[in-house]
Amino acid sequence: MGDSASGNEGFQVLLRRVRAGDGQAAAELVRRYEPAIRRAARVRLVDTRLNRLLDSMDICQSVLASFFVRTALGQYELETPEQLLKLLATMTRNKLANQVKGHRATRRDFRRIEAGGGDGDDDTSVVGGIEGLAGQGPTPSSEVAARELLEEARRRFLPEELSPWRGVPRPTSKGGGAV
Repeated sequence: MGDSASGNEGFQVLLRRVRAGDGQAAAELVRRYEPAIRRAARVRLVDTRLNRLLDSMDICQSVLASFFVRTALGQYELETPEQLLKLLATMTRNKLANQVKGHRATRRDFRRIEAGGGDGDDDTSVVGGIEGLAGQGPTPSSEVAARELLEEARRRFLPEELSPWRGVPRPTSKGGGAV
């Protein structure tokens, strides 16, 4: 019983230091409990579609941030490391549930996002994930960059080297016709 009592005393000292804002104590708590939080998150991130949207480290950081804020406010009465583990596991489960609910509520339902695109029978499927949201053509900035690169290349050629290209229209700044 001596080991358990001294272990609980050390735990209580660590929590008091965390509540007082001791950065080293917070780092020690993270070092001790981060693997358990990440493990709890990974166990619940079994759906690969959900796994693409959420990372166990993101969930872990969110859990720890909430824990530290609420601990500093004195909201937790923890006596043992086992109680802390249970609390962190519950917080992890709740954070994941809230993240999934948020993705569904904003119509980013992880079940509709497929690696090869949606099923294609309606406009609610997501084609190619986020890449499907942008237009298929080049962006205005890439067109400007290409035009500037072409102009610089033409500038560096000697006039006789450009003779085969004399009939080819040069792009204008507005993209309309020849210069």
